[in-house]
Parts: sequence; C-alpha cells; structure tokens
Amino acid sequence: MSFIATMNLVLLLPTFSIFIGVFSEEVSQPGTVNVGAIFSFNTINGKVARAAMKAAEDDINSDPSVLGGRKLSITLHDSNFSSFLGIIGALQFMETDTVAIIGPQSAVMAHVLSNLANELQVPLLSFTALDPSLTPLQYPFFVQTAPNDEFQMAAISEMVSYFSWSEVIAVFSDDDQGRNGVITLGDKLADRRCRIAYKAALPPDSMAKRHDVSRELEKIQMMESRIIVLHTDSKTGLLVFEVAKSLGMMRKGYVWIASSWLSTVLDSISPLKPEIANSIQGALTLRPHTPDSKRKRDFLSRWNRLSNGTIGFNSYGLYAYDTVWIIAHAVRLLLDQGGKISFSNDTRLNGYTGSGLNLSALNIFDGGKQLLKNILETNMTGLTGHVQFNQERSLINPSYNIINAVETEHRLVGYWSNYTGLSIVPPETLYSKKPNRSSSNQHLDSVVWPGGETARPRGWVFPNNGRELRIGIPRRVSYRDFVLLVNGTNKVQGYCIDVFLAAIKLLPYALPYRFIPFGDGHKNPSYYELVSKIKSGVFDGVVGDVAIVTNRTRIVDFTLPYIESGLVVVAPVKKISSSAWSFARPFTPLMWAVTAAFFLIVGSVVWILEHRRNDEFRGPPNQQLVTILWFSFSTMFFAHRENVVSTLGRLVLIIWLFVVLIINSSYTASLTSFLTVQQLSSPIKGIETLISSNERIGFQVGSFAEGYLREELNIPKSRLVPLGSPEEYALALEKRRVAALIDERPYVDLFLSNHCKFSVRGQEFTKGGWGFAFPRDSPLAIDMSTAILALSENGELQRIRDRWLSKRACSSDNTEDDIEQLDLKSFWGLFLICGIACMLALLVYFWLMFRQFSRQRSEELDTTSPASSRSARLHTFLSFVDEKVERSKSSSKRKRESMSRNGYHIDDESTRRSVRMERSISHERQNGET
Repeated sequence: MSFIATMNLVLLLPTFSIFIGVFSEEVSQPGTVNVGAIFSFNTINGKVARAAMKAAEDDINSDPSVLGGRKLSITLHDSNFSSFLGIIGALQFMETDTVAIIGPQSAVMAHVLSNLANELQVPLLSFTALDPSLTPLQYPFFVQTAPNDEFQMAAISEMVSYFSWSEVIAVFSDDDQGRNGVITLGDKLADRRCRIAYKAALPPDSMAKRHDVSRELEKIQMMESRIIVLHTDSKTGLLVFEVAKSLGMMRKGYVWIASSWLSTVLDSISPLKPEIANSIQGALTLRPHTPDSKRKRDFLSRWNRLSNGTIGFNSYGLYAYDTVWIIAHAVRLLLDQGGKISFSNDTRLNGYTGSGLNLSALNIFDGGKQLLKNILETNMTGLTGHVQFNQERSLINPSYNIINAVETEHRLVGYWSNYTGLSIVPPETLYSKKPNRSSSNQHLDSVVWPGGETARPRGWVFPNNGRELRIGIPRRVSYRDFVLLVNGTNKVQGYCIDVFLAAIKLLPYALPYRFIPFGDGHKNPSYYELVSKIKSGVFDGVVGDVAIVTNRTRIVDFTLPYIESGLVVVAPVKKISSSAWSFARPFTPLMWAVTAAFFLIVGSVVWILEHRRNDEFRGPPNQQLVTILWFSFSTMFFAHRENVVSTLGRLVLIIWLFVVLIINSSYTASLTSFLTVQQLSSPIKGIETLISSNERIGFQVGSFAEGYLREELNIPKSRLVPLGSPEEYALALEKRRVAALIDERPYVDLFLSNHCKFSVRGQEFTKGGWGFAFPRDSPLAIDMSTAILALSENGELQRIRDRWLSKRACSSDNTEDDIEQLDLKSFWGLFLICGIACMLALLVYFWLMFRQFSRQRSEELDTTSPASSRSARLHTFLSFVDEKVERSKSSSKRKRESMSRNGYHIDDESTRRSVRMERSISHERQNGET
C-alpha cells in the first residue's frame, strides 16, 4: 500500500472501530466459502445484481460438483450511495474470512477498497466500477469482470468519426469514473482527429441538483458544437435530459450520445414514465453486448421469479451472475491444487491492539494470490458468452449494442466490437473472419435523431444561437480589384468578395455574416495581424487576398485555395533588336570555338585514315589541306563529294554526322526563337541573382514577402524597400531605387498589364494560394472548401476571375525570359563521344600501320646489310605510311607475272628472298639519291 493510502486508512480506522465493535467475530462454518457483495441495492444495477447473484449462488449450491461439496455463501452489504458505508462493509467482510468481494458499485469506492484488498490479499471483482484508471499495476487485486469504459469510449469515438463530426461536448459526473472516462474519450477522439470542445462537469450523482445542470446546459447552448456525450449515473443522466428538454436542446440539430447507463434504464424500467420517454427521444446509447444462447434465454425466462417483478433485466445482471461463477471456479481450482481456505493475522496491525480497535479480526487470506491467479486464468462459457481475460486483464472481445431511443421503445441500429468496429451484424459472427476496420466496412442502420429527423445532423451551429459572423476584410489602398470598400457606403466589391459570395450560395444552410474592414485606409494592413484577430476572437473569419503561409496556418484554418499564388521577381527590361550578327547568338563563343575545332579535328582524322587508299585524299600538300577543310565543313550540309572507303573512316564519319545533326537542329531551333520571339534583356535572371547581389529589393506593404525574404532567404532588412502601390512600383524601378521587386503573382499580373517596361524574371520561387481563414477546427472551413471545389468544377471560379482580372491593356505574356544561348555544357557529351571515336580510330590505324611496317622491315633485314640509323627508319616508316597501298601491291604482282613468263620456276622461299632483295636495292638507291 502506498504511504498516503496507508495514512488515510489509519486515520479512518478510529471512526470505524465504533461500527466494527457492533459486529461479533464470526467463525466460518466448515465447508462454507464466504463471498461478500457491496452495492447500493436501491439503484437499478444494485437491484439487478442482487437477484442475479442470488440466482448464481443457488445454482452453484444446487450442484455439489462445483465446489466439491462446499457451500457458497454470498453476504450482501448495502452501501446506500455512501462510500463510507461501503468501506465499513468491506471491513466487516474482512473479519469473517471472506475469500472474495463482489463490488463495489462505484469507482470512487473501488479506488479506496482496492488498497484494502491489496493489503489483505482478498480479490475484489466488479462489473460496474469500470474506471479505466483502475489499472492492475496499482491495484493488482482488483478485477473488472465487464468491459471497462476504455472500450465504451472507443465505441463512442468511432461513432463520432463514422458520422463525420469533429467536435463533441462532454457532460459528466465529476467523480473518478466520470472524470477518467472523459479523459479516455478525449484520447480516443484525438486518434481520429476529433476533439472535445468543452467539458461540462456536474456534481456526483447523489449531489447533482437541477440548477447545476441548468447552468451547464445554458453554457452549452451558446457553443458551436451540437454533439453531446453524456457520461453520468442514471439519476443525474435523466435529470440532464429533463432539463435539456425544457431548454429546447432535444430538438432538430442536436445529437445526444449517452454511455451505458441509459441502456440500463431502457432495459430495466418498463414502461418508462411518459416524461422520461419524451425527454430522451432520438438519443443513442450503448449496451454491453452478450451473444444469444440457450442458457441466456433460460435465465431470462426465470427473471421475473428471481426479481419478484421489482426490476426489469439488463445486461449487467448477466455479468453479476458470471462473476459469481468465476469465483466459484477459481475456488474449486484452488482446492484441487491443494490450497486451503485459511487466514492469518497481519503482524503490522499488532501494534494497534491497545488502541481499542478490533484490528485483530482483519486477517490476510493465505490463498489470495493463488485465487487471484485462478480468476485471471478463467476460461469458461457463461451467460455473457466466452469469459476469458487477456494479458491486460480485460475481457477478450469487448463489444456493445448501439441503441436508439424512439418513442416508447428503443431499437438496435448496430454493434461495436474491438475486433471489427461498427457493423450491423452481431460481432460473434465476425470473429472467425479476418478483422477489417476500413471505413468502407463500417456500417450502422438509420437513426432517428432528436426532433424526429432521419438525416444526419450537421453537428454544429454558429455561436450564440446563430448571430451574424464577423468577417474581417482588409482595407486595401492598392490593388483594389481584389477587395474594394466603396466610399460612403458599406458595400464591398472585388474578386475575393465575389468568390466568397458565390461559395456561400452553395452551402446547405444560411450563413449570416457582416463584413468588418481592418486597416487605417492609408496603407495596406498587416495580413498576419488581420488573421490573428480570428485567434483573439475579434473576427469569426477573414475574407480577402490572404496567402496561405506557414505562420498563419498555425493559428487558423484555411479553406482550399481559390487562386494560385507565388512570389515572383519583377525587374526592368529592354528590348533586344535584331542585328547583322543575330545569326551568331544561338551559340556562346566557346561553343562556336569548340565546334570549329572539331570540324578541323574530324577532317584531319578522316584524311589520315583515307590517305593511303583513297585517291581523293592524295595529291600536292596545298591540295590536301584544301581537301581537309572542304571535307570538314561540308559535313554540316551532308554535301561532301569525297568518298570514304576505309572502315575506320566510315565509323568516325557516321559518329560525326550524328553530332552535326544534333548541333544543326539545335542551332536552327534556337535561331528561330531568337528571330521570332520578342527578346527582353535584364541582368537579373531570377531570385538567385538578387540573393547573390547587394541590390535593393522592393516589396508590397503588408505582404508576407518581407518576412519570407528576411527569414527564409536571409536578405538583410537594409536591402528591403516597402512599396505601397503599383505607381510606387513603377517609379522605384524607373528611378533605380530598387533593382527589382518581389510580390505575389496575382498582383504582378495586374501591375504588368499596364507597365510593359518591366518583366517577370525567372520562375515563381514559392508555391501557394489564397484562401479564406476561419478559427481552428471550424467546420465552416471544410464546407467552404467543398463549395470552392464546386465553383471550380462548374467554371464559375474562372468566370469570376475573367470578370475582375482579365481586362488587359498590356499583357505580361510578351515579357518572356531571355532565351538562353546554347552552351558547351549542353553538348560536351557528344563532343566527348566523337573525340574518343577519333582517338580510338587513330590508335587502331597506327597500330595496323606499325604492324605492317614491322613485318616488311623484318623481311628486308634478312637480305640486306645491318639496320640503318633511327632517322632513316623513321623516314622509311613515313614513306611507308604515305605510300599508296594499291601501288605496292600491283608492283609485286607485275614482278611475279614477269618471272612466270620467262619460264623461271621458283619456290615460295626463293620468291620471298627475291622480293626482299629488290626492295633493299630500291631502298638503297633512294638513299643514295637523297
């Protein structure tokens, strides 16, 4: 036990001694298993629990095999709505060797008695104290034998999400169970992107008065949300419905979802009083789901006899019956395991024997831990279905019926289970299938809502019973085509206003509103301050040319954009006239130089590869130089007349022709653009140019552009110049007070329509749009977004834009960016491929030449004198390379034919030797002549 809990118990014990003394110490009769039960038996659940537990006791005792011949004795203690009397009853049970206690009924008592159960190791089982905060870590001897409120709140949150509501108001009893249940509801709603807009706390059940309820409901009437979750006890809950009926809160538009207390009223009180039945019409509630079975039907048939007709049956009676059986099975298992029902004194209480307190009667249950273990390992089939606990000590497969109160009866509209969510078929039929919690698999039958409506309520209204919305609009002094406040009247015009008016016409409800200008009328207001007025409650929304940017979305919700907008750079430009050298503009100088160099390189390579074989590449040096130049540059037009016969030459040429094709096509396209499109020149190419320079930059007063340039682009404030109107834009640019200005695209389009000396430079460097702003989580933002989508789809949005923004004297469409010259970086890959091809072709060619020359040289050395000098060999090689291939071959052929005609017959070796001698003599003659 914790120190605080121990001190609380010690402080209470002197008071208890008076009551404990009146109970004589009882000794358990042999063969009797004592179980206690603590309830307020004057409540609905208390009456049902009494009858159900008595029936379970009789059924267990009628079957000797259940407890091995022992008798079960359930002693009932009526706490009579008093936590104090509940504690007295628990202490009484601890004196009489009780093995387990069923109860208490409320979570308030459960928090206290669980500490006592922990100390004396007596299991405490409850099917009505379902507070989620009663965790096994803190209260290991407390067991909830019905689904706790965590699952009930999960079911309510899924219902809220299913009907597409985003906010609820929670009305609850301010005790442990009510408070912790609502906290759990908030967590479950947050998982589904919903929230509790307001928490209305009422006094606990026994203390709640009508004026307390009226005060809270009157507050709720003034709020937007109309979805009310009621988590109280039955007495307070019925009082809430009664007051709500009198305040007109059970009419059309309201939604009431009550926790399971209302289902116990509907099931157990029949017929309902007319005033109760009328006050709950259209409400939804939850009932713990128990599958149908023969045992359950047989038990229900006995109910009138068991309850003597004093109370109708509800589901908690089944849990009461099963709880008794859980204890009986656990005790029988304890006995079968060799355990004994024995108790021993707590030595820590011996020091209080002289205090006049009868503490010696408070004994520790020796088998308490084993009995608790057996309870948690329960695996049986009861009236509530399969009874088994999971590792978190919750019942497996928790589920609920969803009930709709209609007229004098109630109807089932669906089920909720922790396995598959919402469905219209019983959960037990789905346990054998794979779980599917997708939104398309969630279904409920139709619901009759308060006021008799069958259509799904919207779930919210405007605050203060539908007063006019205060819509803030910027009082602009420039670009008044977007928002224009007509002087002398309250009439507002403009593009943004027309979009708003067209959107609200598509809403499925009337929207009362009035426009409230914001600004002094001398300069454009700060739009961040304007939007902040929504957060502070001054405005209920903002309509105008408001950009959707990050710092604004943190405090308000925006609709979808109704126009695209992004920051662009505007700078002065000058028109570039055509000149005699315009043909050279497509390529940069470096590109021209590299292209010309490759023409010469490729021509030279082809000449080298063709020189020995092709007569067209032979002749005097000056003729060959002309051939190289002519062949190179004629490839640009595919008009070269020289034939290429070598394989390597053809390979190089085909690659070069592909490069020429690409270069020629690119040049033609670029030159066409230069000659046909109006060219505007400016040293500013875009935002990058401005960032890297020290030039001054203009921006519109009130725009988010200033903050973006300073915070995101780190441009010093000293470089930024505020400008208030298109006229100031033009004057600042013409006088060179600023090198460029930065503004949103819609403003720039209007500005350039009348100022053609300026142009947009580069691309938009932010992407965004304009939207209408509303408070966070306001449903109006969603509805208006839907309306804007409809305007876009039916073309009305474009027609509004054409009406306000398309009358142009000078369009910015002609102010295109400079067409970039083609640079080497666009073609270096092609030149690289061509260069590699030329290099490889030359390497292969000279390798073949060197090989042929080496073979010939070796043959000549066999018949001649020792090798000549290095210069002579080089000269010989160059002569070999320059020699035409066909001539050397024909000379050898003629010599062989001559020898054959003279009748000489020589073998191959003689022939080769003769040829080598002839070549050697010829070589020596040439040297001599030289």
